Amino acid sequence: MPYPLLSKTDSELAEALAAEDSRQESHLELIASENFVSQGVLEAYTSTLTNKYAEGYPAKRYYGGCGPADRVENLAIERLKKIFNAKFANVQPHSGASANLAAFYATLMPGDTYMGMDLSHGGHLTHGSAVNFSGLYYKPVAYGVKESDHLIDYDRAEALALEHKPKLIIAGASAYPRIIDFPRFRRIADKVGAKVMVDMAHIAGLVAAGLHPSPLEYADIVTSTTHKTLRGPRGGIILTNSEELIKTLNSRVFPGVQGGPLMHVIAAKAAAFAEALTGDFKTYQQNVVANAKALAERLIERKLSLVSGGTDNHLMIVNTFDTKGITGKDAQLMLEAANITTNKNMLPYDKNKPAVASGIRLGSPALTTRGFGKSEFIETADIIADILDAKGSDAALIAAKERVQKLCSRFPMRKFRLWD
Repeated sequence: MPYPLLSKTDSELAEALAAEDSRQESHLELIASENFVSQGVLEAYTSTLTNKYAEGYPAKRYYGGCGPADRVENLAIERLKKIFNAKFANVQPHSGASANLAAFYATLMPGDTYMGMDLSHGGHLTHGSAVNFSGLYYKPVAYGVKESDHLIDYDRAEALALEHKPKLIIAGASAYPRIIDFPRFRRIADKVGAKVMVDMAHIAGLVAAGLHPSPLEYADIVTSTTHKTLRGPRGGIILTNSEELIKTLNSRVFPGVQGGPLMHVIAAKAAAFAEALTGDFKTYQQNVVANAKALAERLIERKLSLVSGGTDNHLMIVNTFDTKGITGKDAQLMLEAANITTNKNMLPYDKNKPAVASGIRLGSPALTTRGFGKSEFIETADIIADILDAKGSDAALIAAKERVQKLCSRFPMRKFRLWD
């Protein structure tokens, strides 16, 4: 049992945790928003800082005994600013959603109009979904992609901005496989006097490595998660080059939307940010992009259609419904039966409901971290295509699972665990 204390005091929990270790070891992780953190990040995450309440900010805490916590948070802030060449940063948001909530509170009043990318076209829940705070308390106007090529329709976005005069325009996505034109969004916003917020949660690691244009020059506020391509713990961050905005943003994070920060998570963020400043991290991101292209190209060769025809970044959306007659939901289940982890995903102008969807989203970050190269991603594409071609038959799943097992055994997960 890899959890020596828990196995004696709470065997039920220890078994559940060990089951997750086993799942990660034996599955091909292709969810674009997931990754594997290093042992250093895990060590920081499990540190005694989990015991410390540090409400407030460095040198301005509401509790005593925050000297070490201040050192840790300042390390995270300075490293983050260096990664993205930003003047100001907040590392306290518990998640990308809470970072976005703070950004809304800093720029909008309830009922104000803003623009964000349509969820079904690749946007995020916090960019205007009717069931999210962004749709419940504000007035979203959605822009999207063109039906012809699935690329962002910037002309339509500009027309919507001129018509609705939003106070804020959000750029960024959770399922968009192409480069985003941040200068164009800035020009659109300037025409209507709006602020620009970029949610770079998915592409933050690529931006850090110079493989996607940086939004910092064009955005008033940049938010992100830390656990996707940035390869840190689960959490959020906020960046800006405006001193006035950072004062407002800091107050909206605390005490606006959350109380004490999770200092052990901030320590893990600091560890991940140090890794992101190395040459190895840039090489990793280059491999993420190269592997995604290899996966996409092989899937296309195997007669699977991809949204926008391919990818410029770490992810792709596979149209399983039109090419194979399989819903995204069923495709996800078929692949999971062969130990391949994906998520069903809406397509632009989808014929099916969100709970069913017509495609799956695939990403290269996690398996690239594990050590996969182009040849392994090409083999992974073939396994996926074989399963879908056979409509998930028992024989196909048995054969696929054996191939997955062989791939996994070549790239063991020991270096991503504290316990072996």
